[in-house]
Amino acid sequence: MGAPSAVIFDVGNVLYHWEPRRLFERLIDDDRALDAFLDEVVTKAWHFQHDAGRPFAETSAELASLHPQHADLIALWGPEFNQTLPGPIEGMPEIVADLDARGVPIYGITNFSGEFWPPFRDREAALFDRFRDIVVSGDEGLVKPDPAIYALALKRFGLAGPDAVFVDDVPANVEAAAAAGIHALLFTDAPSFRAELERLGLL
Repeated sequence: MGAPSAVIFDVGNVLYHWEPRRLFERLIDDDRALDAFLDEVVTKAWHFQHDAGRPFAETSAELASLHPQHADLIALWGPEFNQTLPGPIEGMPEIVADLDARGVPIYGITNFSGEFWPPFRDREAALFDRFRDIVVSGDEGLVKPDPAIYALALKRFGLAGPDAVFVDDVPANVEAAAAAGIHALLFTDAPSFRAELERLGLL
């Protein structure tokens, strides 16, 4: 495998913290009730439907019919989704800026709702304006770790697998990227990732 020349980032829990609890912790005072709401109502499995392309209007209506007592809280998930992404992972904006300053092409592959992505991307334009392209699962109807999303991304970015480093916090997503021939790294923290980029000659 040759030396890579581009970097492909995951977004949630690599570039930005994703913490669904942040949206509801000020609205549900009791910790046990909050835990139950997150574990049983607005679950990650339910939200994954948005990443796969289902409209929030459909998923929220279905969920509210099952939990009518929580309908008002469920309705907040879409319009207030940015609150679940409170800020960047420490050290990662600096890595993106340093790569950009060196002229390294930067891309993204993210499991993210096609509806929720534009407001978040607009909020974080200072970082994402450095990216040449980002494949958003909800827009494509493909989600990691489906091999098809990596094939689509490489074709769109004009890259072969060995041309790129891909970083993600989910082992299955990293394994699928590696199977596509990409230099795939499991994200743990910014210093470790920076060290890998330095080892590969990208920083």
